[in-house]
Amino acid sequence: MKCNIRVGFGYDVHVFVEGRPLIIGGVEIPHEKGLLGHSDADVLLHAISDALLGAANLRDIGFHFPDTDPKYKGADSKVLLRGVLDLLKGKGYEVGNIDSTLVAERPKMNPHIPQMQSVISNILQIDVEDVSIKATTNEKMGFAGREEGIVAYATVLIYKP
Repeated sequence: MKCNIRVGFGYDVHVFVEGRPLIIGGVEIPHEKGLLGHSDADVLLHAISDALLGAANLRDIGFHFPDTDPKYKGADSKVLLRGVLDLLKGKGYEVGNIDSTLVAERPKMNPHIPQMQSVISNILQIDVEDVSIKATTNEKMGFAGREEGIVAYATVLIYKP
C-alpha cells in the first residue's frame, strides 16, 4: 500500500560578503554583511525548498532553478519557494508542517522569527503554527561559529489529501 505521507530534509549554507542585504526566511535583517549566492541567497528558504522537493522525490532546488541560468541571477527566493509549491501541487501534495533551524552567531534571529513564519506560511498556504523556526549558535566553532556564514536545516512533512 502506498503511503500518502512523506518526509523531507533540507540543508543549505551561504558565506557572508560585504555589499549585499541579509535576507533570511524572506525577511531583510539588519546586518553589516549579506549572504553570497546567485539568487538572494536566502539560506532558510533554500533549505525548506530542498526539503519539500526531496519529500516529493523532485530532486533539489539547483535542478529546478540552476545557478547557471541567468534568469535566476538575483532571484527572490520567495518566488522560488512558490515555484516549489507549484511543483508539489502538480504531484498532488500539500504541505503539512515545517521544522527548521538556523545556525548563526550573529545577527540574532529570534526577533525576526515571527515575521519569517508569517512570510513562509503565506507562500506555502499553511497555518503559521505549522512553520517552526529555531535559532542557535555554533558555540564559536566551525564555519558558522567563526561568523563566516549561516547554515539552515529543514525537515518537512507533505501529504496527499
